[in-house]
Amino acid sequence: MPLDNLVFWVVAPIAIGSAVAMLVMRNVVHSALFLVLNFGCIAVLFLLLDAPFLFAVQIIVYAGAIMVLFLFVIMLLGVDREESLVERLKGQRVVGITLGVGIALEVILAIRAGIGFAATAPANFDQVANRGGNAEALSRVLFRDYFFPFEVTSILLIVAAIAVVVLASRQRRSITRAQAARAEAEEAAA
Repeated sequence: MPLDNLVFWVVAPIAIGSAVAMLVMRNVVHSALFLVLNFGCIAVLFLLLDAPFLFAVQIIVYAGAIMVLFLFVIMLLGVDREESLVERLKGQRVVGITLGVGIALEVILAIRAGIGFAATAPANFDQVANRGGNAEALSRVLFRDYFFPFEVTSILLIVAAIAVVVLASRQRRSITRAQAARAEAEEAAA
């Protein structure tokens, strides 16, 4: 058995298990940590597919920067409150599972209709898609064809992060002022 197959059969079940565990965890921080594990497993799968650039991007961008942002937002919003285990909307779990299965079937049928389940790539696929390698093809598409949407997305992410900080600091300031007013009232009464 080749080493690639062995690594795949070890990493793939861990990736699937961590994805399922991420979805069923009640604690948000534990869910985020399972997402980090899933990102790491996906990075190893990219490495098995001979895509070292995507491996590095997966580790640096997703497992590093995006997860730090997620954990930062989780900590700002607070995770110390207890969540109710009672569903507010009756039947939401059944509807969610039904929609998830429907989307999975739609993706499978779209792939089947579009490219089929062929074992080989179309003729001249390597010459057309990745002229110059994966990194060059990605940079050509990203910085030539999609430069403006890429920059707009980065600005939106920065604005969202600033908004979270402002909203979290307003809530903390109002609590601090209320406590200070209460303390002043108690001192004046004494």
